[in-house]
Amino acid sequence: MPILAKTGNEAMAEALRQINPDVVAAYPITPATEIAMIFAQFVADGDVDTEFVAVESEHSAMSATLGAAAAGVRAMTATSSQGLALMYEILPIVSALRLPIVMPEVNRALSGPINIHCDHSDTMAARDFGWIHIFSENAQEAYDNLLQAVRIAEDTRVRLPAMVTTDGFIISHCMEKIETIDDAKAKEYIGEFKAEYSLLDVDNPITVGSLDLQDYYFEHKYAVAEAMKASKDVIIEVGKDFGKKFGREYKLFEDYQLDDAEIVIVALGSTAGTAKAVVNDLRGKGIKAGLLKIRVFRPFPHVEIANALSKAKAVAVMDRSDSFSSAGGPVFTEIRSALFDSAAKPKLINYVYGLGGRDISKENIEGVYDELAVIAKTGKIKNLFNYLGVRGI
Repeated sequence: MPILAKTGNEAMAEALRQINPDVVAAYPITPATEIAMIFAQFVADGDVDTEFVAVESEHSAMSATLGAAAAGVRAMTATSSQGLALMYEILPIVSALRLPIVMPEVNRALSGPINIHCDHSDTMAARDFGWIHIFSENAQEAYDNLLQAVRIAEDTRVRLPAMVTTDGFIISHCMEKIETIDDAKAKEYIGEFKAEYSLLDVDNPITVGSLDLQDYYFEHKYAVAEAMKASKDVIIEVGKDFGKKFGREYKLFEDYQLDDAEIVIVALGSTAGTAKAVVNDLRGKGIKAGLLKIRVFRPFPHVEIANALSKAKAVAVMDRSDSFSSAGGPVFTEIRSALFDSAAKPKLINYVYGLGGRDISKENIEGVYDELAVIAKTGKIKNLFNYLGVRGI
């Protein structure tokens, strides 16, 4: 398999080229602009058969993508931050119509104040729209996850949209070595798209986007919920199959040095890579530190994560977004809920960090592990909710 130097955006554009969607509708937004820009060059050069639609906004991008998917073709787009927010009106419509749209999404802070750098506030605000959410630690995972997402979304047991995220600038614009798949093998892996229905099938007319009041709205939302439940097994199957074919197996989450870990950090995205380096340093000193890196945030693997954390004494959940609920960040509340019925519960604390792209250093993470060590030893929590790296506190 070819080994290339690619940024995260280039890696996702390369995966898009190999997926070769029938339609891509896109509007530029930093730091995701390059994905569609590079792909547009593939279209211009004749490297793909895609119909590229340049639209006037992200709302239009998702609307056009929805229309194309409803017409019975494989359709995709890409976005970030305010662009994703402009799509919010359409996102739950896509899932309700059971359209398997796959979207690269580059994590960026939501305005305001205006900011173009990484945090997870954009995707976390869209966590309840019926989309599968897959997070990537690096460019390699961004490439692999995007290919797998097509298989997951289009599976007949699922038929839900999926977004694959990378951290803005940290991954999207940083170059690293990735291992790609040969075009022929990638094409074979992805397979041909088979639509469940098509608006253009005049012999079998259907109604799409109809008024759906008390009679059937509830049932249609229930169907989305059931498909999301079913997607968990499909995600696991696809991850195993990807590992057999290409040597890189993927699960719902990655447990790093977790088997005997007493103090554990839970993180998503690029921060997990920094945390792994800290875990290695602490293990060298005889400290039983571990990491649980969430890959799939929707569907949320409550049972599996609760089991994985059951042996730990103290756990810190790292949120790169704030729910403004005064009860912790969105990942923390999910983890806390997951552990509610567990017989063995570790002490749990929350850190909101890195908003607007503020750096998270090894020293910051070492400080979190130091706090966990104290909690593990004393059983006492000084502060349940913490803001890491904020000046003045």
